[in-house]
Amino acid sequence: MSAFAHVVHAEWTKFRTVRGWVAGMVAAALLLVVFALLAGVSSDQKGAPPVPIGPDGGPVTDSFYFVHRPLTGDGAITASVPALKSSIPADPEHLRPGTVPWAKAGLIVKESTRPGARYAAIMVTGGHGVRMQDGYVHDTAGPAGVSARLLRLERSGDAITGYASADGAHWTKVGTVHLRGLGPTAQGGLFVASPPSVQGMGTSGSVSTAAFGNLRVQGHWAPGDWTGGQVGAESPGFAGYPANTSGAFTESGGRFTVTGAGDMAPAVRETLPTGGTLGEILTGTFAALIAVIVVAALSVTTEYRSGLVRVTLAAGPGRSRVLAAKAIVLGAVAFVAGLVGAAVAVPLGLHLAEANGVYVFPVTAATEVRVVLGVAALLATVSVLALSAGAVFRHSAGAVTTVVVAVVLPYILMAIPFMPASVSTWLARVTPGAAFAVLQTLVPYHQVASIYTPYEGYYPLAPWAGFAVLAGYAMGALAVAAVLLHRRDA
Repeated sequence: MSAFAHVVHAEWTKFRTVRGWVAGMVAAALLLVVFALLAGVSSDQKGAPPVPIGPDGGPVTDSFYFVHRPLTGDGAITASVPALKSSIPADPEHLRPGTVPWAKAGLIVKESTRPGARYAAIMVTGGHGVRMQDGYVHDTAGPAGVSARLLRLERSGDAITGYASADGAHWTKVGTVHLRGLGPTAQGGLFVASPPSVQGMGTSGSVSTAAFGNLRVQGHWAPGDWTGGQVGAESPGFAGYPANTSGAFTESGGRFTVTGAGDMAPAVRETLPTGGTLGEILTGTFAALIAVIVVAALSVTTEYRSGLVRVTLAAGPGRSRVLAAKAIVLGAVAFVAGLVGAAVAVPLGLHLAEANGVYVFPVTAATEVRVVLGVAALLATVSVLALSAGAVFRHSAGAVTTVVVAVVLPYILMAIPFMPASVSTWLARVTPGAAFAVLQTLVPYHQVASIYTPYEGYYPLAPWAGFAVLAGYAMGALAVAAVLLHRRDA
């Protein structure tokens, strides 16, 4: 066995013989489980409206005003959209004209009027030109630099193709999508959606009105009048209409005027505020961190207080090797505690939350593994940071306070609801609190205007990039501690 392996073995022996240190690491694992149980038990969304689920199995927002007729086979629909105007609340009782960049008006073929049913649509938007969207998560830009206000949507079997034109003579294909299992009869027609408008640190409802002209249909459309109605009026993702407004349509001389609100898009935290996340199940991470910080700091400050450090350094004169051995032992024990605690906490917390009617944003198996490993790596790395602080300060209170302030305080500040987005984003990029990105499971979408801040569960850095920020601090602190150990304890 090499000399360094002997030092590591000695540090492990020292650690496991101190019952308080072992108990602290066990407590860290238990805190993850206890908080997960509390999160699951304290949640109660029984009786809440069901969350619409899209074709890919994810939660969606599916609410818009729909003017439709049955399309009983292949067919096409063409219309112009010469005007799309939006209004946002000026105060609780009045509206003012405003810009809603993702307000939508256009043509749609939808499997049925059930929220979450598959669809394909071609549309003009309030600020992003012509788009073709399908399956709630797919968004394709139309022709750039062309003021296309004529739209066409064609169905051939399960293939839906969208076109746009500026003059009605030259048409540009925007895209073709296949709606598997569409069935022989679908609903097609005109629609208007107007998602909530971002206002500072929150959102407010909006309503939009579009004019449609030159409406023509070809193919197998059921005879009869057009029917109008709000899709998804009872779904939890629909914020409703602003005061004194409602969805409606009128027809005069072949010209339709349609007013609508809502959106067709993947659900985000703002549109599904009652939804839970895997990160919330693991809120015990913060309590576990404090337990790990205390144990790691004490593992070195106790030696200074008792004078045992002189014996340790005499037995292993390579001071950097002694510090590295302590870091390896502490990091390994903290990693195992975090891994076991998170692996038990996740399924228990999810089961209890779902039993209480809470819809938890789904994640893939790979993401769940990443979160569990991320919690373990977070505890391990913080233990190294706390060990280094203990070696620098030689006093447990100072070391614990410094590391808690450096790691936990940034997260607390990021979690303040009205913290400016620029501040919380900065904290989540440059402080050790960036490592909490390993808990992120929510995905931002460019076609959904929302509040994408750490408070809502969205981090500016990718999970492992955020963790790398903390790792950088820990390695830097360990290097400083090694230098001071050489100078002060030679």
